[in-house]
Amino acid sequence: MTTMHNDARAAYRSNSIATATPAQLLVMLVDRLVLDVERGVRAQMTSDWQEANNQLQHAQAIITQLQSTLDTEGWTGGHELMALYVYIQQRLIQANVRRDQRAGRECVALTRHLRDTWKRAAELAARGA
Repeated sequence: MTTMHNDARAAYRSNSIATATPAQLLVMLVDRLVLDVERGVRAQMTSDWQEANNQLQHAQAIITQLQSTLDTEGWTGGHELMALYVYIQQRLIQANVRRDQRAGRECVALTRHLRDTWKRAAELAARGA
């Protein structure tokens, strides 16, 4: 039964991605970023350093992806958003390498705010506002 559940979940996820708008894809990616950072910080709190490393490195990879796809010249605020991505990336590295839970908690707050902002922007775009 677990295999059927996993197969259904994978099919749903694949279909969700295939039918998502670019704005929805961005929100999905940032949702995953938040999840990774939260998991990384929770792992740090239990001294599970390998899991913290895995989660924080995945979060870093997402930030790198966001940085590589950002058109800083294409819209007002692009440079400022890039600066935020750079800052989050630096803090994620610090959280991971130095096992700095305070940096990790800061990243949780920043990525949650980022997710909420992108989610709101996607909602406004969908309404044509």
